[in-house]
Amino acid sequence: MGYRYVLFYKPYDVLTQFTDNSGENGRSTLKDYIPIPDVYAVGRLDRDSEGLLLLTDDGKMQHRLSDPKFAHPRTYWVQVERIPDASAIARLETGVAIQDYRTRPAKVRLLPAEPALEPREPPIRFRKSVPTAWLEMTLTEGRNRQVRRMTAAVGFPTLRLVRSAIGHLRLEGLKPGEWRELQTEEIKPFRSSKPR
Repeated sequence: MGYRYVLFYKPYDVLTQFTDNSGENGRSTLKDYIPIPDVYAVGRLDRDSEGLLLLTDDGKMQHRLSDPKFAHPRTYWVQVERIPDASAIARLETGVAIQDYRTRPAKVRLLPAEPALEPREPPIRFRKSVPTAWLEMTLTEGRNRQVRRMTAAVGFPTLRLVRSAIGHLRLEGLKPGEWRELQTEEIKPFRSSKPR
């Protein structure tokens, strides 16, 4: 039997693991959604983030997609407090210092409208006096809470974070909590990428 590849729309407040050893009750894990044994998440998506997650039992593919030298793009829709100006977007694009690290250049654009997403439960905090905006950010690295730290570093805290794409794979066609197995041809573009 060949390897298995699963594309999952992780809902908000779900841990990106199959077991929860924290001792806290009622925390959802991947086990609550995906009945396939021996597949593991490629990378991570924080508990308070949503969107695409790829799972597989193919160790080589897992390494290839996780290793920063292959620079696989990951795209996020990011709702931020206030409306970022051109200067903030330029800083995000060229890289910002977070902790002791400078982020790689990213593709960033202000979306003209809110993406078509299911409402989040619970909803984000809303303040009438503070407008919000949506950014589309494409990164080729994935450090811990990187997108949130980047937007905070330029003065626009993240309110909602949704991974909308992993390379050529898109969120469209899935709702929160849904998953589908990928066909072999859908994985081929990842196999042919070269290290940078």
